Amino acid sequence: MQIAARSLVRVVLVLSVFGLVTPCFAVEKQRIEVNDYAIQAVISPQTHQIKAQARVRFTALDDITIAIFELHNALRPTRVLEASGQPLSVERVSQDSTIRISLPNGLTKGSSDTLTFEYEGAIQLGDDSPVPGLKLAYIGDPTTYLLYAGRWFPMVGYGIDRFTSTISISVPSEYSVIGSGKQTSGAAPEAGADASARKGSPAHAPLGKLAVPTGYKTVTFSYEDKPSFPGTILVGKYEQTKNNEGGLNVTVYTTPEHKALATQYADTAVKEFFFYTSTYGPPFNSTLNVVELPNDTVPSAWAPEIAALASRSFVGKVNYRLLANTIAHQWFGTMVSPATKNDWWLNDGSARYSEALYVEHVAGQAGFQEVTKDMSVGALAYVSVPLANVGKLDAFSPEFQSLVTDKGGMILQMLRWVIGDNPFDKTMRIFVTQYAGKAASVDDFRKIAEQSSGQQLTWFFTQWLDSTGAPEFKNKYTVYRTQKGFRVVGEIQQDMDLFRMPVELRIDTDGKTETKRVEVSGTNSAYAIETFGKPRRITIDPNNDVLQNSQELQVRTSIMRGQQDVEQGDLTEALKEFQKALDINKNSSLAHYRIAEVFFLQHNYQSAANAYRESLNGDGEPRWTEVWSHIQLGKIFDLTGQRERATNEYRQALQTNDNTQNALDEARKYLQSPFQPPSPDKPGM
Repeated sequence: MQIAARSLVRVVLVLSVFGLVTPCFAVEKQRIEVNDYAIQAVISPQTHQIKAQARVRFTALDDITIAIFELHNALRPTRVLEASGQPLSVERVSQDSTIRISLPNGLTKGSSDTLTFEYEGAIQLGDDSPVPGLKLAYIGDPTTYLLYAGRWFPMVGYGIDRFTSTISISVPSEYSVIGSGKQTSGAAPEAGADASARKGSPAHAPLGKLAVPTGYKTVTFSYEDKPSFPGTILVGKYEQTKNNEGGLNVTVYTTPEHKALATQYADTAVKEFFFYTSTYGPPFNSTLNVVELPNDTVPSAWAPEIAALASRSFVGKVNYRLLANTIAHQWFGTMVSPATKNDWWLNDGSARYSEALYVEHVAGQAGFQEVTKDMSVGALAYVSVPLANVGKLDAFSPEFQSLVTDKGGMILQMLRWVIGDNPFDKTMRIFVTQYAGKAASVDDFRKIAEQSSGQQLTWFFTQWLDSTGAPEFKNKYTVYRTQKGFRVVGEIQQDMDLFRMPVELRIDTDGKTETKRVEVSGTNSAYAIETFGKPRRITIDPNNDVLQNSQELQVRTSIMRGQQDVEQGDLTEALKEFQKALDINKNSSLAHYRIAEVFFLQHNYQSAANAYRESLNGDGEPRWTEVWSHIQLGKIFDLTGQRERATNEYRQALQTNDNTQNALDEARKYLQSPFQPPSPDKPGM
């Protein structure tokens, strides 16, 4: 399953993910690719144990004598068998979560072989995760999640190598099991996706039967027709809510606590699914499972037919942006995937921009503008590496995520502006259709955009993929009165000599508002505009069609980097980033609020209270800082035994009438009873 992570300031991205990931630890050139799996696993939630067999058919990309697979460090291979059934030598390398299998006869480039892995272990803590600090697999009660990113089965080419699979999972009968593909119940099948055609060959001999305890059931998921990334299994004591509108089969799996919210999420998922179907064409399957994840893993994740959200996202006001982004991966990821890690933005950037398009559909231009501003912040948060070379970054790093998701999304927004709405829509639809079930490169995408628009676009992709940064526009102009009205003569100035883009000017006059498309090329680009009414204000790029730098953006990018430092536990660096934002705008309510959050986490309540007061006295942007500053001040007064002052803050919060992130519900709760800090041992479902 792919995952996407978003910081709170961006509301949704995710911290996407393919939403997130490629192996951050891969240092060797990939020398094999997996084609097909047949997996059997017995899961014991009460003891956190898994016992599994996996038959893997793979192809050599080079002449090899050793096959290297990634496997979660908590899992111990007990045997690896070659196609003839002979055991092979296995070496576990915990530093990079791999196992290395010696092939006595070697394998030549282009040849295929089959290995059978038998392995077992307990997956309970995040200590052995293939991605340090990120829990991607867990076995327990009431919820088990085995994300594709967790390497719970032997794999290579994360997010790149598409494969077919047959996965059989045995669990206690009271649990629901969610996976990708055609679902059947009963005994595990004897072979994998292509075994029926070659059942007699040793490479496709039946897997040995695993002992299934009494009271268990076995559920099998066959994903055989179109290679994709079906390697995620979710197991839990879920409540199911179904919606079969328009032939789409949506099932929402929630904990009993969130059962009442399931219908809202099902209805929203249906609307988003049909919007994307009308935009890009039908996906591989008309089945979608929306699943609640525990809070101790990623904020969102996807796999074929699966859109999973963390429990904290199941609130009264549906987090439709995060859900839209996650569902969009049924097209960008499930159907079309990146050819290389450098092409990853085609996946996460397209999902991010699809989210923006859906927001535009339901919330209009104002909502769309908010998403593009968020994308601009992420796109310029890290400018040390061009997007064309992003493959050399750790895929779980903030740099990689910001570039592939937000800069990728902004590139699509700028492409739409350059070639026009209709050619852009045609480009995206053809791209999904032509590369359905395949991997695609940036060159593949560029060629389709050129054919759809009739324009040569090498300059566009070179500029935004091979370079870093963005221009900071300035406008210098003079207004002249003419016989018929007024004439504005000026030039757009910016500091990037090689820059080239069309830019819109909006001229607000005493009468009709005028717009003009100006071709900006180089550091100075002249323009002249005739207006009837007297010009009052001239705005460059009013719709945020072009990625550009500004003082406001610099403040927001510093705050975003600081939040990412907080997420990684580096509070000292976070404070430095927030202070950078204040150096640019000392009245930034958001910067003061984020500083207050850090002090609150450190239990430095006096400094936190001071910073929340500064936030209230600042520029008031964004508006929600007011209501939440009052709530946080109320919590501080509760913690310091000043109940009367605490209730006063909660009442002031209610007076704002701002229910961002259920703020008003929070204030009412603490008016009823004082705030108590959560127990550090409390599980996060």
